[in-house]
Amino acid sequence: MLDILPHDGGIHEIRLARAPVNALDTGLVQALHEAVAAAPGNGARGIVLSGAQGVFSAGVDVPSLLQRDRAGVTDFWNAFFALCGAIASSPVPTVAAITGHSPAGGAVLALFCDYRIMAHGIYKIGLNEVQVGLSVPEPIQFAMRRIVGTYRAERLLVSGTMVDAEQAHAIGLVDELSAVEQVVQRAVIWLGELLKLPPKAMLRTRAIARADLLEVWGDTTDLLDPGFIDDFFGDETQAMLQALVARLKSK
Repeated sequence: MLDILPHDGGIHEIRLARAPVNALDTGLVQALHEAVAAAPGNGARGIVLSGAQGVFSAGVDVPSLLQRDRAGVTDFWNAFFALCGAIASSPVPTVAAITGHSPAGGAVLALFCDYRIMAHGIYKIGLNEVQVGLSVPEPIQFAMRRIVGTYRAERLLVSGTMVDAEQAHAIGLVDELSAVEQVVQRAVIWLGELLKLPPKAMLRTRAIARADLLEVWGDTTDLLDPGFIDDFFGDETQAMLQALVARLKSK
């Protein structure tokens, strides 16, 4: 489900490895949370979060989620929020090596990293939740606004727009583009250069710069709005998600 790969300089790569598209079910979310939280204690000075070539993560495993009752759905989203909080509050810098397509939940994870490097070309990224009948909760909207600005975030989120890598770079959603086979290498190089800086000064400045993110995401215990769960079980959302699953099965 995950591969933990060491790199020089205390850099740990956490690679999503749930075939075929790294869809986020409860098991993967929990495993990723544990790996991110444990990495600093295991000697990591920095984390690269990566996926398979061609796909970073296809987002939430909708077929799996639709099998759950209200308590199960609530548990999943609380676990997903806790994972986002763990990335946001990591005491060591994190880089998202976006190795391909990254819709919805995949894009959300990248928002909480310090830096985002994406494969250029045909690959797309975005929070397309509205297109499949899901609203985007305020804490996630905040994370998006923090990266691309208020008005740009509004336009992207309300329409559920997916953008290609070049557009993502142009609007600041990702920081850098690379050939798909070099994304992880570029992430390791960027992180390695950061880690060459005087560590106390760098980490203290980083903490100050990310204080706004931690104010929202430092404690995710009550961050999930119960209204989001109500909406999930509403007729419109259920119909849209069932249609999505039917399309996936027909491919």
